[in-house]
Amino acid sequence: MDWFPLYNSLRIAAISTVIVFFLGIFAAHSIARLPRAVKGVLDVVLTLPLVLPPTVVGWLLLTLLSPRRPFGAWVLETFGTRLVMTWWSAIFATVVVAFPLMYRTVRGAFESFDQTLADAGRTLGRSNAWVFWRVQMPVCKQGILAGTVLAFARALGEYGATSMIAGYTPGRTATISTTVYQLWRTNDDAGALKWVLVNLAISAVFLLAVNLLEAKKQKGGAR
Repeated sequence: MDWFPLYNSLRIAAISTVIVFFLGIFAAHSIARLPRAVKGVLDVVLTLPLVLPPTVVGWLLLTLLSPRRPFGAWVLETFGTRLVMTWWSAIFATVVVAFPLMYRTVRGAFESFDQTLADAGRTLGRSNAWVFWRVQMPVCKQGILAGTVLAFARALGEYGATSMIAGYTPGRTATISTTVYQLWRTNDDAGALKWVLVNLAISAVFLLAVNLLEAKKQKGGAR
């Protein structure tokens, strides 16, 4: 059994989750403090990929990154790098589709944060950066963790946009999702089932680890 789709899926999901983690926290923290009207407009823009069909997201990315388009052609001519049909092309797709989950979850956590805690820190002479990292982030940890889990799971299971921008090449761009589809197309139900079970096992282990961490945290807090 060729394990490349597993390795490729995990590295794409991991890299995407790291990118989305920082982008989501930055966007959520910045937008949560804006006026409601501005917040509403930005919410629509940032969460649009959540409701768009994955094939539409893939088409939009191809329109931007394809070497036949101005930006993709410029990158290819300047750096000699194609932005599509490589393994890391899938990162563009997974970041776009996973970002709204991270952003919305973290923004909800930030909006429910008790600002009097931040004000107390500032009255003690602490900087805004110190208050953010030492007060707000720990208090909002559960929401941030939930957003990270959702982003990783979404990136790991992404198919539509990934297949359009990265394609399917065994040993190069294949992921678990695209492999399952290709095996199904060739009537290899046994092979497809193996990869489905692998995906289920990864997701279950990841969620179980998060639940154990949360249980440990609650147990420590009870003491």
